[in-house]
Amino acid sequence: MSLTYILSACSIAAISEGLKHGPYWHSLDERRTPPWYDQAKVGILVHWGVYSVPSFVSERFWRLWQGHEMKGYYQVKHFVKRYPAHWTYADFAPDFKAELFDPHEWARLFHESGAKYVVLTAKHDEGFALWPSSRSVNWNAADVGPRRDLVGDLAGAVRNAQLRFGVSYTLPEWYNDLWEKDKASSFTQTTYSACKVQPELYDLVARYRPDVLRVDGEAAPDTYWNSTNFLAWLYSHSPVQDEVVVNDGWGSGITCNHGDFYTCAEKSSSDKVHSHKFESILPLDGQSMGYRRNMDLASVLDIKTLLVKIVTTIACNGNVLINIGARKDGTFPTIFKERLMQMGQWLNSNSEAVYGTRPWITPRDAKNRDVWFTKRDSVIYAFLTEWPGDLLEISSINASVIGQISQIDILCPQFFDLKFVFNADGLSVILPRESAPSPFTYIWVLRIV
Repeated sequence: MSLTYILSACSIAAISEGLKHGPYWHSLDERRTPPWYDQAKVGILVHWGVYSVPSFVSERFWRLWQGHEMKGYYQVKHFVKRYPAHWTYADFAPDFKAELFDPHEWARLFHESGAKYVVLTAKHDEGFALWPSSRSVNWNAADVGPRRDLVGDLAGAVRNAQLRFGVSYTLPEWYNDLWEKDKASSFTQTTYSACKVQPELYDLVARYRPDVLRVDGEAAPDTYWNSTNFLAWLYSHSPVQDEVVVNDGWGSGITCNHGDFYTCAEKSSSDKVHSHKFESILPLDGQSMGYRRNMDLASVLDIKTLLVKIVTTIACNGNVLINIGARKDGTFPTIFKERLMQMGQWLNSNSEAVYGTRPWITPRDAKNRDVWFTKRDSVIYAFLTEWPGDLLEISSINASVIGQISQIDILCPQFFDLKFVFNADGLSVILPRESAPSPFTYIWVLRIV
C-alpha cells in the first residue's frame, strides 16, 4: 500500500494505509526485533559535538555553565573566565573543525574492537546537528565548524567495514526557545516537536537508513513527540522497516515498557535472564560521556572491569554499548584506543561464546558466583571472571539439569579434553596449571559439550 507525505511549514505528517504495525503501543510491541541485534552483543557509542571544544568536566558543559547542575558548576564557572564577557556557547562552534577526522580510521578501530554496530550522536542536548539538517540552520556541522556531513561520512565508512550503523538523537534541546515555550504550556503546544523533531527524525532515516535509532525523550509525554505515529511508519513503510531497532526513550513513562530494547539500569545489574532484550551503556570515562581534557587515568575503565561487564550483561540477555568521546579534531585519546584493542583481542579469542549465543537457563552459578553462562544449541559456555585454582566446581550444571557431558575445553589459551567429574551434585573440573592467570588473561571461557 502507499504512504503519502504532507509537507507543511513545520512538519511531515505520515498518512498510511496497510500498516504492519499500527500507531498504538500494543501493536508496536508485537513487532519482532530483528535477529541481528541480539546476535551482535557489543556496540560502540560515540559522543561528539560542540561540547568537544571546551571539553571540560562533561558533555553537559552548557548546562553546568548556566548553573542548572551544581556538580561541576564551580569548575566550569572558573573555566569560562578565560573567555571574553560576551562569549556564548555558540561561539565554541567554529572551533569544532574535525580537521583530523578520518572516518575510515574510526571504522577500522571499531572493527578491530570486536564491536558489531556503531552509534553516533547525530544530535545531543545542545541541539547541534552533525549532518546538514535544514531544521538546524547555522547550527549544524555542514554550516559551521567542520563544513561536512559527519553522520554521512561515518555511516559509509562503518558499513564498508561490515558493521551496522546507528544514530542517537536527543529529542529536547537545552535553551531552544521553541522547546521552552512548549514546555511552559505543559506541552499543549507542539511547535518544537512538529517543526524540529519530527522533520529531523524522518530526515535521518531517509538519508542514512540507520540500523539503530536511540532517542532520549523522557522530558515530555510520548504524545507530544508523536512517537507512536513515527514508529508505525518506521516499522511499516520506512526504508529500514525490517532491520532497524529502537530503544525505549520515546516519552515519559515509556522507558522499560516499550521499545525493541530497554535501557533500564537495573536490568544490567541483576542476576536473572530477562525476557525482553536490554542494552547497557558502559562509558570508558566514568565521569563523562563526551571527551574531557581534565580526564585522568583513574577515571578510565580498566579492561578487566569492561570485560566482566560484557559477560554479565550478555548472560542476562543484554547488549553492551561501549561509550567513548571524540576530541574536537576528530581523534580519540590513546587510552580509549588501547581499551578497544584489548577488548577486541579478548572477543576475537572467545568469539564463539559471545556472538550469536543465547542466555542459558540461569545467567550465574548458584554457588560459584564468579561463573556466568551463555549457550549455543547444546553447547554451554562458562565464563570464569576469577581464577578458581586447580579445581573448578559448578553447582548449576548437574545431572538433573543436563543429561551428560562428553567434553570440556578452554577456549583461550586452548586446552582440550579437561578431566571432570559430573553427577547430581554438580560439575567438578580439573584445570591445567598452564592456563592459570597471567598479566594478559582476564576471563577464561569453558566450552561444555
